[in-house]
Amino acid sequence: MGVIAKQSIRGTIVTYLGIAVGVVTTFFVLTRFLTTEEIGLARVLIDAATLFIGLAQLGTNASIIRFYPYFQEKGSDEDHGFFFWALAVPFIGFLIFAVIYWACSAPLGAWFGDKSPLFVEYYYFVLPLAFFMLYQAIGDCTCNVLMHIVLPRAVRELIVRIGLLVLYLLYAFRVLSLDGFVIGLCANYAIAALINMAYFFSLKKIVLKPDFAFLRANPDLVRRYLLYSGFLILSAVTGVLAPTLSSFFVTAKMGLDTTGIFAIATYMAVLVSVPNRSVSAIASPQLARAIKENDREQCSVLIRQVTRNMMLIGGFILLAIWVNIDLIFHILPNGATFAAAKNVVLILGVSQLILGTFTICLTALNYSRYYAVSLIFSLLLTISAIVLNNYLVPLWGMEGAACSNLLSYGFYYILIIATVVPLGHFHVVDKRWCYITLLLIALFALNYVWCTYAPSMNIWLDSILRSIVLIGGGAFIAYKAKLSPEINQQLCAIL
Repeated sequence: MGVIAKQSIRGTIVTYLGIAVGVVTTFFVLTRFLTTEEIGLARVLIDAATLFIGLAQLGTNASIIRFYPYFQEKGSDEDHGFFFWALAVPFIGFLIFAVIYWACSAPLGAWFGDKSPLFVEYYYFVLPLAFFMLYQAIGDCTCNVLMHIVLPRAVRELIVRIGLLVLYLLYAFRVLSLDGFVIGLCANYAIAALINMAYFFSLKKIVLKPDFAFLRANPDLVRRYLLYSGFLILSAVTGVLAPTLSSFFVTAKMGLDTTGIFAIATYMAVLVSVPNRSVSAIASPQLARAIKENDREQCSVLIRQVTRNMMLIGGFILLAIWVNIDLIFHILPNGATFAAAKNVVLILGVSQLILGTFTICLTALNYSRYYAVSLIFSLLLTISAIVLNNYLVPLWGMEGAACSNLLSYGFYYILIIATVVPLGHFHVVDKRWCYITLLLIALFALNYVWCTYAPSMNIWLDSILRSIVLIGGGAFIAYKAKLSPEINQQLCAIL
């Protein structure tokens, strides 16, 4: 885990620097200077572009990681023109889905038009935004397989966020109109894409000429690549919808005002799964290689380490947010407006904890020979998300959207784990993971008892005391009990 730990720590440091910028942007600029409708517009544009690129990639991101070891010559930089396909296939996908997106303008305009006419007005700006986000993601992924995640992570988590902060401030002080802000949003991701691609081309000599002789000599590899990518295309049509469905349903059924409040709660909850971004970026290529070499023991070790550490780190991040949730809304400009989403933060936070902890299991399934099974699970995930959102959003509003997210993802990962263990013979969790889970449950229960039976009139004093006792005490127990030997080792190295 040495390479994983080193690259992950560096990537996580960069990520949290970006989070610091994001916190300022989200909690002190957006909530102070923008209306909830304007916050909702920015959120739904990015969600729509995210959905678009998930489809337009045509499975390229996962295919790059899975098949690069098969194209790469050991001890050589030769990759037989692999990266030509990595860059060309998403462009073809973008053209295909751009036509589909244009054709769907009328029905989608009718669905959103009643409650969210502002989104309909900027409907076509999703296309350039999605294009630049697409190649930012492709540049990120290609750097990952070359084991260089820090700069792409800095682009995604830091440079993009700084650009967004500047845009929001320019709009807040009316230097930019709303049209100018949306155009600037596209330009921000264009800069990010250019930086990523320039860095990728600097890492090694990239040959953008397909090696057809290699492909003709390896027909079985070509067949497996096409089958796998075709599977991912079908999987993306279903699976990529789920993460953004709640936002779209809230926008369509409740309006951009509510979407803006829901977006702030989502930003808070996403902090829980942030560490997984760096860990997955470097662990996925390691896992792909171990699966290729049929090293089940190494696969199990990687999976157990990731699930254990993500449960511990993500769980304590969620605990820190929940212990201080009232203070957060107290500090936020216009916090009373956004406090309506207090329970949404907790529900979505638990959902993000599940996602951050067990995404590595989905990765293992997708890289194994049983990858087609996940298509069925993705279909079930999307169907359950649509049904639950359609029923619960009108019934419970934002809380309904959050519950839909939690229930659909909980069901999804139960199915994945139940498949990975017997088919792949991978071990997902160990006793330490169970102890971490019990510790987190106990800490959340103590927080509930404290708030219920010993409330304080001073919100600052109450949050500080609970943070010291629950977060500090829990971290001390985790360290002394060696619930994560990897984290203990890194702390010892630092201290």
